Amino acid sequence: MSKCEHCIVREFSSLKALNKEELVKMAECKTSVTIKKGDLIFEEGENVNGIYCIKDGICKLTKLSPNGKDHIVKLVKKGELLGQRSLISDEPVNLSATALEDMEVCFIPKSEIMGFFDSNNQFSMNVMKTICGDLKEADDIMVNLAQKSVKERLAITLLYLEETFGKNEDNSLKIQLSRDELASMIGTATESCIRLLSEFNKLDLVELNGKKIILKNVGKLKKMAE
Repeated sequence: MSKCEHCIVREFSSLKALNKEELVKMAECKTSVTIKKGDLIFEEGENVNGIYCIKDGICKLTKLSPNGKDHIVKLVKKGELLGQRSLISDEPVNLSATALEDMEVCFIPKSEIMGFFDSNNQFSMNVMKTICGDLKEADDIMVNLAQKSVKERLAITLLYLEETFGKNEDNSLKIQLSRDELASMIGTATESCIRLLSEFNKLDLVELNGKKIILKNVGKLKKMAE
């Protein structure tokens, strides 16, 4: 049996609609790649010509702003796909993807994926639903940036990081972002992010230990996020 049939990416993504024959066909044309922490998977403006299946690891999707600073649009974890929107629109990717830790990914060429659109209606629907979900998430982020204070956005982001990526044994957030990256996620200057984290620490909402962040009072953070 093809390894694709048991892959975590198939379980959680639009690929779950593919039948055994289609999965075997996909396995024959995929390329497995190891991406080192800090390396680019693809760059904004690049023609990807396929999709990436994340088997393990986390990456950040960033958009380059007019002032030359990267803004983190989304964090993507194992079990998800990259490049679906570019595949459908037949345009270069409008975001860059960079590994936040060592990653294992599989690349499937566009020619193979497009064949599934013709033969499998459920697969087509799943891809469309995923893209619609991404658009809804983008709308929510835009509203938060426009209507929430920086303090509220930091609380929302810290809760999101814990709920989505979990905690280590010492209760610190499993995903470790630099202060620059955290500031990029909440749409503020790094200095402001550092100052707010220090304020949260004094209020006993979080505990800081180097890059590590422990959420000490989730209830109060949730109230602040509202």
